[in-house]
Amino acid sequence: MNQPREILSSPKWPLSVGAPVWACDGWAGVVYPSKTPRSEWLAWYTRTFNTVEGNSTFYAVPSESTFRGWAEQAAEGFEFCFKFPKRISHDSMLQDCDEEVREFLSRLRVIAQADRLGPTFLQLGPQFGPDRLPVLARFLRRLPRELPWAVELRHHDWFDSGDQEARVNELLRDLQIDKVTFDSRPLFQSPPEDAIEEKSQVRKPQTPVRQTVTGQRPMLRIVGRNRIELTQSFLDQWLPILVGWVEAGLRPIVFTHTPDDRLAPRFAELLLAKLAGEMPGVDFTLPRPPQSPEQLSLLD
Repeated sequence: MNQPREILSSPKWPLSVGAPVWACDGWAGVVYPSKTPRSEWLAWYTRTFNTVEGNSTFYAVPSESTFRGWAEQAAEGFEFCFKFPKRISHDSMLQDCDEEVREFLSRLRVIAQADRLGPTFLQLGPQFGPDRLPVLARFLRRLPRELPWAVELRHHDWFDSGDQEARVNELLRDLQIDKVTFDSRPLFQSPPEDAIEEKSQVRKPQTPVRQTVTGQRPMLRIVGRNRIELTQSFLDQWLPILVGWVEAGLRPIVFTHTPDDRLAPRFAELLLAKLAGEMPGVDFTLPRPPQSPEQLSLLD
């Protein structure tokens, strides 16, 4: 396998930046060298970004051997941020799912033992409201404290700027569990410009945006547009917040979504360029893979 040997680690940025997937056909020459076999995409991705959303676990939990393979392919310093299976978060709504939780935890520990595990995030559906706070509290208190966790809320009553929002924030702070902010404002700023954006606007929620910090790894999932320049003003709003978090000793995580996954690296690169302007002492360059077989052979 043509593993890159001269690049042994993920980018050493003071925050984690990644895409919603690690496998995309349109990333040849951007994330992977051209004609790279799919089996090697993850290895190259982990040398371009230092984190990724593990969305596949939302739909099914792969075997232990699959998780072990992922851990072996990931570069030093890389972190997987897996999503809880929907059988736990949505179907069971955190109740009567002990067997599923045990199975998922056993897989996460494979990644944790390899020192490649970032916060695993529990995305709760729009039907899971503040009336279920006791259920959420019981579930979170039973999670092993040695593993990192994050929670994304989607029911609008969690964002009341009052008692309900304060109570869930207090719970997360007490447990040092990070809160996920889902910012879809860039996506919904104007009507869709293509069929992919139209589909994305149907699927993605519009939850209120917060900058609440409840742990050490505040997580931002931001959904842009296929015309990346339309995201500029929103990134400019986030820039001082992200820099402030870093300067306060936090290590934020940012996932750059675009309706067309092929454009997610460009969105990330725009963010990194803006960060470089605010933190000139840090190299925020997005690593590029070799472009030709001749260049690739030099790394063999």
